[in-house]
Amino acid sequence: MPARTVDPRRLDVAAFAADGATLEGRFPIRTLERLCETVDPEAPPVEGDVTWRVQGELVPVAGGPSQTWLRLDASAQVALTCQRCLAPVRVPLDVHRRILFVAGEDAAAQLDAEREEDVLALSRALDLRELVEDELLLAEPLVPVHDVCPEPLPLHDADLDGEAEEHPFAALASLKRRPPPS
Repeated sequence: MPARTVDPRRLDVAAFAADGATLEGRFPIRTLERLCETVDPEAPPVEGDVTWRVQGELVPVAGGPSQTWLRLDASAQVALTCQRCLAPVRVPLDVHRRILFVAGEDAAAQLDAEREEDVLALSRALDLRELVEDELLLAEPLVPVHDVCPEPLPLHDADLDGEAEEHPFAALASLKRRPPPS
């Protein structure tokens, strides 16, 4: 029997898992619009590819139907804004996920709250590119920073003058210390 052709933009997850199939490929980063929106605007234009691999499997469950799983691995490198120096910082993104697919959004929401693994509703046409992009976005660090910033951090003007900055409530404190008028 000839192997099924698999379209990563319309992946039939149940059939893919039943076949125990594996699929791998590349997506140009520039085609992942939401990921490109997170790139530092001062970084060079977005180039390169996201490499990905997905493997389907059915896992037998005692006394019940088999579970449908996908194992997803993806990697890319993007330039985000360093939160220390505000310059672009290259950040590697690596995703290694196991995703359980169940019938219906309600079952997925309930199980997702209970399980450590990701749980999604089973559909007949999963857009693998969107799933990869979602997982890469979730893998971005909350606070990207250089290990060592390329330029020294700018000092505050008061630090340069050697003068201490006056606290905004200092005047109120001096009023509080004065004796009341007679």
